[in-house]
Amino acid sequence: MDPTVAAFLGISLTFVVCALFAFWYVVPWLRAQGRAAALMPLLWIHTARHVALQIYSSQRAGLVVPDQLRDEIAYGDVAGMLLALGALVALRAQSRFAVPLVWLFAAETTADLLGSMVGGMRAGMIATAHNVTWLILVFYVPMLWTTLVLIVWQLIERRGESLGSA
Repeated sequence: MDPTVAAFLGISLTFVVCALFAFWYVVPWLRAQGRAAALMPLLWIHTARHVALQIYSSQRAGLVVPDQLRDEIAYGDVAGMLLALGALVALRAQSRFAVPLVWLFAAETTADLLGSMVGGMRAGMIATAHNVTWLILVFYVPMLWTTLVLIVWQLIERRGESLGSA
């Protein structure tokens, strides 16, 4: 099987698994939680996004990625990680800035994931992804998209609701 086809198949299967897990387990659990308690575990998934810094060593090991895109991916993910961490702290403290910070996180993450996806496809990165990079693309990125959708859903669905206990 061609490496690109294998990666797209892996990504697709991970999205199916994430969607089923979300619908069967996460969504019912979220509905039973307060606003802050629902958002926090979804944000925790994004606190490991600094793993994208491995793109520098992956590029040296053969990953085809232009330097500008490499930097956009790395810095975008670190920014998203820091915003997720800041939002977690704000939610835990029940700060009035918590919800706006989660919205900022969601906007940055949407732009980052879309930009990385489009840039990566244009550069043909997926054909040369291997080792940790392949695992990030096939397993972690679909989890990021899934939790991002759930975060935005919670923000919209629970607008006007107080944070509740964290």
